Amino acid sequence: MLICLRGGHIVDPVNGVDGVGDLYIEDGRIVAPPAGRTPDVEHDVSGHIVMAGAIDIHSHIAGGGVNTARLLLPEAHRAHRPRPANTPLSTAGWSTFETGRLYAQMGYTTVIEPAVSPHHALHAHLELADIPIIDKGFLTVLGNEDFLLSAFRDGATQDSVVDYIGATLEATRAIGVKCVNAGGVDAFKQNVRHFSLDDVVPEYGLSSREIFQTLQRAVNATKIRHPLHLHMNNLGLPGNVETALATIDSSQGLPLHLAHVQFYAYGTEGKNGFSSAAARFAEKINANKNVTVDVGQVMFADIVTISSDVMKQFNSLPGGRPKKGVIFDGDSNGLGVVPYSYRVSDFFNAVQWAAGLELFLLVDDPMQVFFTTDHPNGAPFTTYPEVFALLMSADKRAQYCSRLPADVLELTNLPALKREYSFYEIATMTRAAPRKLYGFEDRGQLGVGSVGDVAVYKPQKDKAAMFRSAAYVFKDGNLVVRDGKVSHYTKGRTLRVRPDYDRAINSRLDKYYDGLYGLPRSLFEVQDAALPNADAFAEVPCRS
Repeated sequence: MLICLRGGHIVDPVNGVDGVGDLYIEDGRIVAPPAGRTPDVEHDVSGHIVMAGAIDIHSHIAGGGVNTARLLLPEAHRAHRPRPANTPLSTAGWSTFETGRLYAQMGYTTVIEPAVSPHHALHAHLELADIPIIDKGFLTVLGNEDFLLSAFRDGATQDSVVDYIGATLEATRAIGVKCVNAGGVDAFKQNVRHFSLDDVVPEYGLSSREIFQTLQRAVNATKIRHPLHLHMNNLGLPGNVETALATIDSSQGLPLHLAHVQFYAYGTEGKNGFSSAAARFAEKINANKNVTVDVGQVMFADIVTISSDVMKQFNSLPGGRPKKGVIFDGDSNGLGVVPYSYRVSDFFNAVQWAAGLELFLLVDDPMQVFFTTDHPNGAPFTTYPEVFALLMSADKRAQYCSRLPADVLELTNLPALKREYSFYEIATMTRAAPRKLYGFEDRGQLGVGSVGDVAVYKPQKDKAAMFRSAAYVFKDGNLVVRDGKVSHYTKGRTLRVRPDYDRAINSRLDKYYDGLYGLPRSLFEVQDAALPNADAFAEVPCRS
């Protein structure tokens, strides 16, 4: 079926398009204007903004941490509406099913879960398979497990580390590699409570810097497109911008992605010893083109923090709002779940909110800075439209600033920043840049041959309302959202990578698992037989 979106304002940074035109979709793909043919379906989108479907590069939507948060906060879970009556488990409350619906209504068509322990991969895939409409994927977490740290300590070759990464990606069906507080999670289990870039992991004798650099080189050598996705040391601490700057200085000129950097943009100025250092951080990012970042914007809302940085989460327990939480350190990685509430009247929360917006506005190139709230850690992903509105209007930011504690304004540059994002820059940050970061060749743009993932927005003075409810969303050429409501549910794909590696590593891993657990390693592998939609995987190509 040939579909035509007629007369919309097409915003497609990958192809340098920013003007009125027609867009054609057929058999799930963008096609060239067909000569001499009449479209089977035509939508008049004149006066509307037409973009590729948005891509969220970092949002915790599946896995053990998310499920633990649901169990920890049943009072919040009950408040969410049940899934549609004609779907499986229709009597259940908020679920993975709602995740797909809410993302689609905002024009998002691909979302990446950024932290799944290798041993929890099957659980994560089962949840991802339950999310309708959108395509999904996840990063597997390495950098604190005994096998890898022992290999580093014993001087393993880079080739053997590359083989280990390849075998892990194959077994977990992941799309990339994340490292959380390199070495710090393991150190926590040995009663270390503070761990910075040059601190050494007891037993292994390795510094965090050595671990992340070795892993960064190995991930780059696998030829997977996404660079090492790094959650740095000292998250959330006053003065931690020094850690962030030192980490960038240690990035070896290789591609490196730094996660939720708002939580690392803190200085120590002022009577409370806590200030925004976003300007220094942004200056460093601007000077290092090999580094990309996502912001992890804080918004004033009730949230729950979910992180594999078990050291940070353990130290956050006394500040939980409400005062409860879960700490789990039994696996190679760790997990902490602590609820929290960001308040506009809270000095520290207000500095965090301002620091995030400063980073967005002070990083020059929107191809280097990615739009996230680190859902749900900084804010729910449903607040994205509000953040878009803040980035596009200095007046709106001024209205927010008028509500902040007066002493906060003395410790942030935000009131002086007048930059306003254009639609083109929004599309760059949420479509073109994620496409490049993950190596997606079939999405994030509207060129011929791309998947028919398209979001159409009706311009409004209220930009938040505009981005909250897309006028039309097409997924693989299917109309799935109309007038801000899901009109048709489809099943999305799960994206993965399959780098080449020497299979001889498997016998070493089998021996290791047998000795450590008395179990076959295959017990932790994701098998087709366990998946409801084993044929729904799509492969993201590696570099040649």
